[in-house]
Amino acid sequence: MAHDGEGELTTPSGTPRTAASYASDITHRYPTFRDEPFKTVHNWLEGRRYDDGAEGLWRIHNSLYDLEEFARVHPGGSEWLRLTKGTDITEAFETHHIGRKAERMLPRFYVRRATRPRNVRLTFDEHGFYRTLKRRIRNQLEQVDTSASARSRRITDALLGATFLTACLAVSLDSLIVALVCAACVCATVIASHNFMHQRDNWRMLAFNIAFLSYREWRVSHVISHHLYPNSVLDMEISAFEPFLCYLPLADLKNSFQRYGSWFYGPFIYGSIFLSEYLKRLMDSLNQGKNRFHLDDLIPFLLPAVMYATNPGQLAVVLRLWTFIVLMASFFFGLVGLTAGHHHPKALHSGDKFPDGMDFGLYQMATIVERKGVEGSLLKVLTTFGDHHLHHLFPTLDHAILPQLNGVFLDTCREYHVGKLSSTWFSQFLAQNLQLARIRPKVHPRSGKSRA
Repeated sequence: MAHDGEGELTTPSGTPRTAASYASDITHRYPTFRDEPFKTVHNWLEGRRYDDGAEGLWRIHNSLYDLEEFARVHPGGSEWLRLTKGTDITEAFETHHIGRKAERMLPRFYVRRATRPRNVRLTFDEHGFYRTLKRRIRNQLEQVDTSASARSRRITDALLGATFLTACLAVSLDSLIVALVCAACVCATVIASHNFMHQRDNWRMLAFNIAFLSYREWRVSHVISHHLYPNSVLDMEISAFEPFLCYLPLADLKNSFQRYGSWFYGPFIYGSIFLSEYLKRLMDSLNQGKNRFHLDDLIPFLLPAVMYATNPGQLAVVLRLWTFIVLMASFFFGLVGLTAGHHHPKALHSGDKFPDGMDFGLYQMATIVERKGVEGSLLKVLTTFGDHHLHHLFPTLDHAILPQLNGVFLDTCREYHVGKLSSTWFSQFLAQNLQLARIRPKVHPRSGKSRA
């Protein structure tokens, strides 16, 4: 689906898109390397370079830009641009730049028009849901109390402090119960630091690495992949769990064991997430002959080092409890994260039928089922991936200020006849397994027409 940001939407052949056209995948071309048995963020990015028609540059809509020199002074950090060179960054550019400054700077780096239509079907019509909402959010941000973000920082700092305190106390008392509390604190710290991973480079994003995850890799698999293309063939948080957890409603993707076995083996997968991510980086380094580790990958060893430093001579206890903490924290993380708002039969997935050339914002809305019971509590929101709709639409905004934008958001939703989907904690756990069993595609109802 080609789109220049403004003007008429067209199909790859250049003919106008008809109102009756539907798609079942978010891309025109099935992603290169998606079905590789060993999935890494590096082969995902390499696949995008094959498929996106960016010609070794950075693609935004139908234009190519050379951001090589600008990357070194990019306000969000150079890594965002270094990683995405040679890919289509349209969705990332639109969601990460609410103001007009970046848009006004782009012509300075323009090289030429792209020779191929965009591979991703999502669109950004000037009067569509997403750009209309973005303009209104931009105006609303002028009245927002940004000092509220300090609460997010205090909560994350407190969780990090509680993690080290309970870890040391667990060794001192040789207590699995205290270690379990520590595991809950580790999980909460990781999820809360995810708020800062989306923002410009800062030290709190490093807390994401406390138990073997890597904020660098998750900036690809979560921020650039999942956030922009949720529940799709481009979503690494879908493909990374295959063939054990197959969320797409495709009959040829999963057999009966895969559809129903998750009730039994799913919890074991949750518990393995943290360690498997670290082992995957190790295996990738060995297979490719390239070092996939950075200095911040030593952060996971900070916790056992402090545990031992405060309890010298207790090495065996430290290792036993630290292993228990990591495994249980991973289990809690999987339990919360994999039921956080996407893996639900109500949510749209690749394989379902949806309007071809669907507005980016409407697609995001259709793929999210909000968790009830966390609204109004910043602690709950930060530690359970709350305020999921607004966070997906504007991920760089701190969670603490999202409630101040809710009025504008809901008014725009009503205007475009789109609603927020939601369900309870327990029903989301059940729904995840029902989605894993689902093989019958559904048809998404057309929506998004403004009353105007």
